[in-house]
Amino acid sequence: MKAIQIEEFGGPEVMNLVEVPEPVPGEGESLVRISRAGVNFSDTHITNDQYIARQQLPLIPGIEFVGVTDQGQRVAAVVPNGSYAEKIATPDSALVPIPDEVDDEQAAGIMIQGVTADAVLRISGGLKAGENVVVGAAAGGTGSLAVQLARSMGAGKVIGLASGEEKQRLVLELGADAVVDSRSPDLGAEVSEAAGGQVDVVLEMAGGDSFEQLLGILRPFGRMVVVGIASREQNQLRTGKLLKNSLSVTGFWLMHLLARPDLARDSIDRVFGATARGDLKAVVGGTYGLSEARKVHQDIAGRKTVGKLLLDPTR
Repeated sequence: MKAIQIEEFGGPEVMNLVEVPEPVPGEGESLVRISRAGVNFSDTHITNDQYIARQQLPLIPGIEFVGVTDQGQRVAAVVPNGSYAEKIATPDSALVPIPDEVDDEQAAGIMIQGVTADAVLRISGGLKAGENVVVGAAAGGTGSLAVQLARSMGAGKVIGLASGEEKQRLVLELGADAVVDSRSPDLGAEVSEAAGGQVDVVLEMAGGDSFEQLLGILRPFGRMVVVGIASREQNQLRTGKLLKNSLSVTGFWLMHLLARPDLARDSIDRVFGATARGDLKAVVGGTYGLSEARKVHQDIAGRKTVGKLLLDPTR
C-alpha cells in the first residue's frame, strides 16, 4: 500500500511517498481503509520529534483518520501515528462510529479539533454563559470550531485572534463578536478593549509574547488554557502572579482526554451530534493527495492555511 514515511526527523523534506506492507490487524483490531487523514499543526512537531510524545523511526505520520472497516462500518479514530496511508490496523476500542448525516470530510474535520474545542471550553476552561472568551488561531481547525461552540454555549463576547483579512472575515462569519490581529504588538490591549476589559477565558495556542500579553489581561478568577505552542517559545510563570490575581493556567493534551472514556465520550457525542444536526460545521481548508503531503506541511507551518486540511490517500 502507499504511505508517507519518514526515516529521519526533520521538516517537510523528510516525508517520502513509498510502498509499504499492508498492516495485519491483531486480536481486538480492525483493518480500516482510510478515506481521509487529518493534517494537524502538531504533525509538524511529530516529524521533527518535538511533540509531547517521543517518536520512533521509521514512522508513518498522522494521528487521525476517517475510513471504512472490513465489515463496512464508517469510523473515525485518533491514533499515535500511521494515518498518512491507504490502510491502518486500529484497536476496535479507538473506533468511533460516524453518523450517516456526517460526511467523511466533516467527520475528519471534527474528530480531533471538535473534541478538543469542546473539552477545552467545558472541562479545562469551565466557560459559563455570559463569560467573555478569547480564541487563539480562530481561523484554524480547532479555533474555528471553538468560536462556534463558545457561541452555542452562551458566551458573552467571543473574540477571535487571526492574521490577514481572509482569516479575520471568516472568524466573524463563524460568530465571533470581534477579531484582533494575532500578530499585533499591542495584542493584549486590543483584546482587552474588544472585551470591554472583561476577559474570563483564553484559549492560548501561540506561546511566547502572546501568552504573556493575554495572561496579563485576564480578570480575577480568569482561566487560560494552553492548547498549543505554535511559536515553539515556551513560557515561565511566577506563582505569585497567579496568587495576586486569582488566575488559573492549565494545559490540555487530547491524549489525556481519550484516556478517560467517561469524559471523552461526552465530547465526542456532543460534537458529532451537533454536526449531524447542522449546528456545527468544520471549515475544510483543502483536501490533498498523499503526494502533496510535503507542501501541506510547508503551508501549515507557515500559517498560510485556513481551517482543517485533509489528505485523500486514494490520490
